[in-house]
Amino acid sequence: MSVKSFASDYQRDGYVSGVPILDAEEVAFHRNALETAEHQIGRSLHYRFKAHTMLTSPYALATRPDVLDLVEAMIGPDILLYNVTYIIKEPHSPSHVSWHQDLTYWGLSHDDQVSMWLALSVADEISGCMRMIPGSHTQGRLEHEVGDDENNVLLQSQTVQGIDESQAKLCPLNPGEASFHHGWTLHASMPNHSDDRRIGVNIQYLATHVRQTKHDLDTAILVRGKDDYHHFEYDIPASTDLSPDGIKNQKALEERYKMIAGQQ
Repeated sequence: MSVKSFASDYQRDGYVSGVPILDAEEVAFHRNALETAEHQIGRSLHYRFKAHTMLTSPYALATRPDVLDLVEAMIGPDILLYNVTYIIKEPHSPSHVSWHQDLTYWGLSHDDQVSMWLALSVADEISGCMRMIPGSHTQGRLEHEVGDDENNVLLQSQTVQGIDESQAKLCPLNPGEASFHHGWTLHASMPNHSDDRRIGVNIQYLATHVRQTKHDLDTAILVRGKDDYHHFEYDIPASTDLSPDGIKNQKALEERYKMIAGQQ
């Protein structure tokens, strides 16, 4: 797929899936990096905000030139890396993700944003791959209900009700493949019924003119182009894995995120 056709499909559907990024050797390297870190600090890396500030692997993935070429086709040449998060469903786990839109609670001024979901293990219907509603990004923000489902991966179990499931499209990924989706695209995923972990790396990018409207403490990293706006303080990417300063900084960033994420 050419970059031009990629951008066209993204603009039409609000997502593109099955994009090859990593080869088998690279998948093994980055999965091993994750699981080595887990052996050191416990299996606590699922949904940790800004993992790239304490681990080198997620930052390396987020700044690959081939990935940034695709991101540029969607949001322009001046790109901020906003967040990298591992989303992990353990084997035979009831964890799921309800129908939602990413941008609902983020407090961003514009929707020039894209998320890449990169598979480090098989993500299919059995293991709980993502489902998307094509074209739903054109509807703008939809009403979400907040809940307390302990098996819902989302921070507030936020859910858009009344979705026509017949419109949903599965987005299966082989290890090393990625999907890219717009912040208003409705998406969800089901539990993992497989014997392996379903491991995804979720990476979020912003155009540099986007700003945080909830507070003035938000952070990002310029990864391509120039930043003429300086709306964000700059994150410090990890130069080594799990340094004491990196762990401390990541924890502070995550606590700040959770503090403001529930504000409408």
